[in-house]
Amino acid sequence: MTTLSNHVPDPRLITAFAEHRDGPLHRINPWTKVGFVGALVLAVTVFDRLALLAGLYASVLAVYGVAGLPYRRLVGWYTLPLLFIISVAGPLAFLEPGTPIVGALSTPLGSLSVTWEGLVLFGELACRSLTVVTFTLAASMTTRYADVAYMLGRLLPRPIDQVALLTYRFTFVMIETLENLVKAALSRGANFSEFWSNKRLYARILGMTMLSAIEQSERLVKSMEARGYDGDLTLYGDVSRPPIHELLLVVGSYVAVIGYAVVAVYGVGL
Repeated sequence: MTTLSNHVPDPRLITAFAEHRDGPLHRINPWTKVGFVGALVLAVTVFDRLALLAGLYASVLAVYGVAGLPYRRLVGWYTLPLLFIISVAGPLAFLEPGTPIVGALSTPLGSLSVTWEGLVLFGELACRSLTVVTFTLAASMTTRYADVAYMLGRLLPRPIDQVALLTYRFTFVMIETLENLVKAALSRGANFSEFWSNKRLYARILGMTMLSAIEQSERLVKSMEARGYDGDLTLYGDVSRPPIHELLLVVGSYVAVIGYAVVAVYGVGL
């Protein structure tokens, strides 16, 4: 249902891109993608200049496009991270001391104004968040479920890996249940255009979704136990080691980030 996936990443669409598309990023080893995710997280933590962070974000956007993934969907999926960025970094743009951009705004707490330094800080935090979100989405939309399940089983300790696998599979049931409830409400003349005027309807739908999910999870557990489930989802598959050129790229990215941190951030001379 497109109304549920315009602003929230739809796992069904992500899985469809991963299973049925074939692009340059699809052919990269999944372990290599995991390595690049770690390098990106380290880079956005270490880089302390807006130009570097903006360049890193532009590079990730280019990789997203080269992989053949839709930018229009990405813009809608930015809604949730942007809300987080605005709620956290927005006040910092007013509180950061520096040169004001416009006149001060009078408030009961005193005069507030957006400074150039605060605007740069807001841009840095936005680039950091969107870089990781974009590459994570790109990696998810180009990696098959069997490979993801195998890597979760190798990376996460038990029973966390089992919880992650069951949660992912049950997400599809939750979405289908929520869609059915929304369709039923729309067929009865419900209007979802305004949140506050329909807050009771939203609460009822959310409550019914949770109750239905609990009931279906209980039936799922009983059916799995009847089929011999003993707390272990056996995974048939294997993800080979990355080729040497991909390993060199991953290692080179870590060396570059760590080298920048040592020289530019901590001031250690070569």
